[in-house]
Amino acid sequence: MGVNLRDLIPRNARREVEVKALKGHSIALDAYNTLYQFLAAIRQPDGTPLMDRQGRVTSHLSGLFYRTINLAEEGVKPVYVFDGSPPRFKARELEERARRRREAEARLEEARSMGVVEEARKYAQQAIRLDKKMVEEAKRLLDAMGIPWVQAPGEGEAQAAYMSRRGDVWAAGSQDYDSLLFGAARLVRNLAITGRRKVPGKDLYVEVKPEVIELDTLLRGLGITREQLVAIGIILGTDYNEGAPGVGPKRALSLVRSLGDPVKAIKAAGLDPASVEEVYEYFLNPPVNTGYKIHYKPPDEDKVKRILVEEHDFNPERVGKALERLKKAYREHLKARQSRLDAWFT
Repeated sequence: MGVNLRDLIPRNARREVEVKALKGHSIALDAYNTLYQFLAAIRQPDGTPLMDRQGRVTSHLSGLFYRTINLAEEGVKPVYVFDGSPPRFKARELEERARRRREAEARLEEARSMGVVEEARKYAQQAIRLDKKMVEEAKRLLDAMGIPWVQAPGEGEAQAAYMSRRGDVWAAGSQDYDSLLFGAARLVRNLAITGRRKVPGKDLYVEVKPEVIELDTLLRGLGITREQLVAIGIILGTDYNEGAPGVGPKRALSLVRSLGDPVKAIKAAGLDPASVEEVYEYFLNPPVNTGYKIHYKPPDEDKVKRILVEEHDFNPERVGKALERLKKAYREHLKARQSRLDAWFT
């Protein structure tokens, strides 16, 4: 879920771009966030996910395989970052997510029994589960494709932000804004869902494009520091803490600006600073993997086909054609040295 900062982001800090504008840049994608998006989007009209003949869900593998190839063809160099152990103070949010899933599953069965397709799809998306086996399948497929991934000790977004600050990747990629609180130099949203998308609950389609948010431009535009941005996030509410009742984005920004000190602002908003001290410190100094390596390799065709075609019943002809595209993208883009020039955005 993450903190919602959208209403606070100045227009000059956020820009919508074409995928081709990201050519030559490595982007550390929050793997869990991305896989959840694939599981939500790649479904039958009634919400049933793609499955193989044994009834095993394959939506995440389909999205990971074909979307990664699409990005590579555009010259984007994806690096997937997987979550490790969540901090203990995230337990409340994880319990709430589990409760919402159980409720959605019950409503899904009811909608299917009544033949209400649109309702069934909505609840199916809310009932998404990403289990350990799916995660291991994703890692195995990435290895076969020659696409690097990094295991974070804690939150994947924190790891991606760290890699961005070091300059090892150009940006963090996620739908959530938490990457900015963790200090990502840039956040790229919508990479996993770029294209023509249906508006939930409406017979309407919109064109979704990548959105780039620059942290330094955001902070300058708001006239605050990253520490103050973290305080705003805590006041609004994060995955780790409940926000201050009745305090919205504008009020939170006003408190931070007028009081200056993040702790004073948090207290003035009605929160006990001591109760969120660990959360504040976690955003500023999360555990990260400092020994990662980012290497792109040519795809292993036999391994990819074994995973997708032999084990999960993917169409062999379609997989073969996609592999030819991936090999070409590797030769033309992934082997090339990453550019750290940001001319497009200056």
